[in-house]
Amino acid sequence: MSNGTELIMPKLGLTMTEGTISEWVVAPGDKFSKGDVILVVETEKIANEVEAPADGVFEDILVPAGETVPVGAAIARWNIGAAGATDKMPKEGSPVTSETPEKQLAPAAPAASASAPIAPPAREAGTRIVATPLARRIARQNSIDLGQVDGSGPRGRIKADDVRAAIPALAAMPREGARQIANPARRAPTSYEATVARRLSEAKRETPHFYLATEVDAGRLLDLKDQLNDEISGVKISVNHLIIAAVAKALAENEKANSVWQEGEIVTYDSVDIGVAVNTDNGLFAPVLKNLGGLDIVSIAAAAKAMVEKARSGKLAGDDLAGGATTISNAGMFDVTYMSSIINPGQSSILGVGSIRETFRPNKKGKPVLKQEMGLVLSCDHRIFDGVSGLTFLNAIKSYLEKPLKLLVK
Repeated sequence: MSNGTELIMPKLGLTMTEGTISEWVVAPGDKFSKGDVILVVETEKIANEVEAPADGVFEDILVPAGETVPVGAAIARWNIGAAGATDKMPKEGSPVTSETPEKQLAPAAPAASASAPIAPPAREAGTRIVATPLARRIARQNSIDLGQVDGSGPRGRIKADDVRAAIPALAAMPREGARQIANPARRAPTSYEATVARRLSEAKRETPHFYLATEVDAGRLLDLKDQLNDEISGVKISVNHLIIAAVAKALAENEKANSVWQEGEIVTYDSVDIGVAVNTDNGLFAPVLKNLGGLDIVSIAAAAKAMVEKARSGKLAGDDLAGGATTISNAGMFDVTYMSSIINPGQSSILGVGSIRETFRPNKKGKPVLKQEMGLVLSCDHRIFDGVSGLTFLNAIKSYLEKPLKLLVK
């Protein structure tokens, strides 16, 4: 007699109210062990692997893949602790697909020579392909057939680095029946692309943006960075770390700047939390650095470095993307003068940072002096800021960047 229970949509983050079932990793009748992945749930930009808390048997799917349901809704039935549920799932023939980043990255397999691409031996027809979610995502993005990729993981499981290593050779191989197509290619967006499109369209439509721009004399900032790196070991200080410190200082001094609009109310945070845009293989993310108020520059640099590594290794959790009133989006490495950005949903501003450029400016005597300048654009939510309060916040940031020794004072 079955003593199965309902598997409900879990709450995977503080702000999560609903989730989309990306894929079921098990099928009805499959046995599973504690720690095995049961399904993949997408929330905002993050895909999460939901693991089994104990051994058991999967009985029935109540909500199919692709559906969105609220937190707490029943999505399947399973029998936790069922007798004989000791064999590892999935069984031969069960689907193994999902969309989350790998928990660990294996060393990359040697890439095949691009000058003489050789296809790996094809798998026998009907052989189940076992691959991590991130490996499947990268394969889809690069039109790679996983059947031609050798896996380096346990039981031949294909990892992301296996796909990356195979891309040069497989991409160079002529595809059977390939021909020139005059019509433009069309495809459905990935879950990530669809989520970004929806959220940023809503943000631009519902948040009344206005923009303030200024230029920062970055000469002293660059000098301080070099001096700190000469004297400090263990962590390398970057310009971006100093910008984060400047925004944190300005935010701590400006209650309005540390406020957001939520359901008709103005909410003011009591901690200094700042989002930082990070470019990854899976897209652009803005994880939030928490509790920066009072931290010294070394601690800020260490926290930022750890969060960037977490984002690029695909290990961000839902809570890492929640909170904060502002975000820093630094595009300086892409040779751009100014960047006007869309405010992230749930926040009230975003600071776009341009490249540091050499330009001549007249000194007090009217003679040209070579300066190193950096363009800043602050996008503001007009429900929180007016022109004066927005300029006050931006000028405070500028002051800390042009007089960076103030960043070292607690």
